[in-house]
Amino acid sequence: MNHSGKAADTILARIIGTIRTPFKEASGTPIQSAYARDVEGMLWVDDSFAAALDDIEEFERIWLIYWMDRTGPFRPKVLPYRDNKEHGLFATRSPNRPNPIGMSVVRFLRREGSRLFVADVDMLDNTPLLDIKPYVPDFDACPGSRAGWFDRAGVDRRVADGRFHGPGPDTGNGGS
Repeated sequence: MNHSGKAADTILARIIGTIRTPFKEASGTPIQSAYARDVEGMLWVDDSFAAALDDIEEFERIWLIYWMDRTGPFRPKVLPYRDNKEHGLFATRSPNRPNPIGMSVVRFLRREGSRLFVADVDMLDNTPLLDIKPYVPDFDACPGSRAGWFDRAGVDRRVADGRFHGPGPDTGNGGS
């Protein structure tokens, strides 16, 4: 919100790097990092942010915040991968958001300069990276929390089928 109480029309975000993964299109990509066990990827972080990576090696897991650049347009209601019933977008993990920001917790493997090697990736190759944050179990884990309709979901789908993705700049299809 801006100072007048109205939602701002735009904001600027800085791309800090690129996420490289084996997934070239949405179909067949894991729908969450928990379903991407051991799938490896690499973060090409811009050299101007190299000093900001110091001490990242101490963490087993990190959060990646990224821009889902190949998703379809915003939809207020969606049929999620894990259910047979439509839900309001904000009650889902659908990528068809007003701001297609993705977040995934991945396993940190190693650092080589401005490159970070990670595992459990669930995003498309060449996804723009917006931020990296450490995963801290005391802050980020809430075992036993209610998970709404996910607690009674009728579908156990773990990979994407392309339903949320439109033409992309690189592949003509896909998303994350």
